[in-house]
Amino acid sequence: MKKLGIIISIIVSLVSFMFISCNDTMGDSDARLSAVKTLIEPVDGKVIALEPSASASVYFEWDYVKAEESGTAIYQIAFDKQDGDFSSPVYVMYADNNGYYNHVTITHKLLNKIAGMAGIMPSETGTLKWTIFSIKGTKILKADLSNSIIITRLAGFADLPIDVYITGEASEGGTDLSKAQKMKVVSNGTFEIYTKVLANKPFYFTDGISGTPRQFYTSNELIKENGTTTITNDGVYRITLDFNTGAATYTLVENIGFFFCPSNEVLFELPYIGNGIFKATKQTVTFKQEGWGRDQRYKFRMFVRENGGQGDSKELEWGTLNQTDSPPTATSPESYYYMQLVTPTQWDNKWKLMSDFDGVPADYTVYLQADKPYTHSISK
Repeated sequence: MKKLGIIISIIVSLVSFMFISCNDTMGDSDARLSAVKTLIEPVDGKVIALEPSASASVYFEWDYVKAEESGTAIYQIAFDKQDGDFSSPVYVMYADNNGYYNHVTITHKLLNKIAGMAGIMPSETGTLKWTIFSIKGTKILKADLSNSIIITRLAGFADLPIDVYITGEASEGGTDLSKAQKMKVVSNGTFEIYTKVLANKPFYFTDGISGTPRQFYTSNELIKENGTTTITNDGVYRITLDFNTGAATYTLVENIGFFFCPSNEVLFELPYIGNGIFKATKQTVTFKQEGWGRDQRYKFRMFVRENGGQGDSKELEWGTLNQTDSPPTATSPESYYYMQLVTPTQWDNKWKLMSDFDGVPADYTVYLQADKPYTHSISK
């Protein structure tokens, strides 16, 4: 009995020691956090002229906090006005890899937005400050210093239009404002349209089709107010206007063709007939006989020239928005035919023709219009 008491006493002592030891260290390693002490890139006072290109970006980097001081931390980059102290920054975002990297790449387009939030007007030059917050658990520490960047903003618009239309003598609707073609909303402040434009005749863009709407035109790839635009060559163009950055792009659409996957070629073109519609009538597609059956897979190829038609010919592809490996039926939803631009391949992102169209003349129509998803139809 005495031996049992000794054993129990030893166990209690061990448990008590373990509890005390845990209390002495528990939470210390998790609670320790140090501030970032070095900002590497961009250097303090770097001058950045923002560009409208979607690929333009700025790389930000700083030193990791020491592992022995804080273990694994995550980071946020914060921006503030030139006289701000980051107590209420104008914009905060996580570093790359959900905050675990000591760097982040930020597009010019986002920097343009941040600069606007800091009160820098479109086309003007101003100063932003940036710093880094290191975070672990509920603890957050601001870096010991901040750097400034001197930014020249893009020529974007503070008051973004909700709708945009193309009109004027060179447009499909002519000078009748009520017949202006509506552009498709790609994202907030960004619009595009597939339309025919006549050379050496004026056209412009508006935010309405009645009364006295705002008027926009393009010059040197920039959107401006109160004027008209002309182009040097007739053609069907994809026109994109980004009012966030003030950028305008014109891409000449040379043609759209029916691409038959089994033969890896375009079988016929779909001529442009107006209002964003490309249509081929009474075309016959004969399915390819394979050992496993008849192959009826297809897509559409589009050939374009960027830079207003001055660039090299480029091949794009319209494929499925909603992936499928089955042919449609008479009751298939409209979404079966929805399209999106994809990387050209022989087999990916394809549709299948219904068996009724094997060797049978049919009309093939592509609709690139503002009031519906980009789509197509096949009918006898």
